[in-house]
Amino acid sequence: MIRSKTLLAAAGLIFAGHALADAAFLARPDVQRYIDEQVASGQFNRPELEAVFANVELKPNILKILDKPSTSRPWYQFRPNHVNERLIAGGVKFWRDNQSALERAQQVYKVPPQMVAAILGIETNYGGNMGSFRVVDVLSTIGFDYPRRAEYFRGELTQFLLLAKEERANPLNFKGSYAGAMGMPQFMPSSYRKWAVDFDGSGHRDIWNNRSDAIGSIAHYFANFGWIGGDDIIVPAQVTPGPQIDKLVADKFNLHYTVGELRQMGVVPQAPLRDDVKAVLVPLETAPGITEYWLGLNNFFVITRYNKSTLYAKAAEELAEAIRERYYAEQFAPRQAQ
Repeated sequence: MIRSKTLLAAAGLIFAGHALADAAFLARPDVQRYIDEQVASGQFNRPELEAVFANVELKPNILKILDKPSTSRPWYQFRPNHVNERLIAGGVKFWRDNQSALERAQQVYKVPPQMVAAILGIETNYGGNMGSFRVVDVLSTIGFDYPRRAEYFRGELTQFLLLAKEERANPLNFKGSYAGAMGMPQFMPSSYRKWAVDFDGSGHRDIWNNRSDAIGSIAHYFANFGWIGGDDIIVPAQVTPGPQIDKLVADKFNLHYTVGELRQMGVVPQAPLRDDVKAVLVPLETAPGITEYWLGLNNFFVITRYNKSTLYAKAAEELAEAIRERYYAEQFAPRQAQ
């Protein structure tokens, strides 16, 4: 990313066609109101914001993608794209290549190497696909032209502009996903500002090019949401059908019930668990019309803070375990005779 002293100076590095193509965006009343609000907050001045928004290119096609998220598919369709040989082999290689940083992240944050690797594998194929959209274009498009999520994404837009200021970087040069997620871990701007760390002591948080920073940032994120080192993530369960099960499934993103309370509601864990442990009931459609039930524990809940999807969390758990098994199997496998 190109360094500059201010957003205004950074935005001065203009692609001429951009200003001509989307000059109307800057003139929109809702954009002007947003600029007014940010100037009134004292965090920005009008010229620097106008210099950025004069170069925004709206991307209306991404709005169609937002209406069809991958996590809306059943588990039996979702799993193969997130737990597969390519990601397992890539995770083992990533672990070998970055062993020191991964082990240090475990020491500092208690998050094991396989979990950090799994997140990086699912998010960006270990940095191989971090997205090609300009972040400012994406956040502006969704923030101003997608009413259902506009408030959240305008907030992320503000966080992004603050991030660019803090990093003294050109806001027009940041690249990310169709939803504005950035770098190897795919952090949203607010997550970057809160949880990204300079894990190698270089003086700069770089989650695009610095694997150490990406590793430390994911582990730091998990730790701050309550990851418990060495604890289980999820266990199978059997349920007694009834309206209480529907209620529990609807509450699958909140740790509201203990295992003891869940037992009284007809949910029986198929692994030893203390009654005072909190858990969430997770249904997974393993084949058309066939549903298995699981109990997600504290660490499962933490993964859903990274991506609010029980499918994502289960895939991350399975991929992490597969990476761990392969890593140690290969590490201790007898060498072939030369």
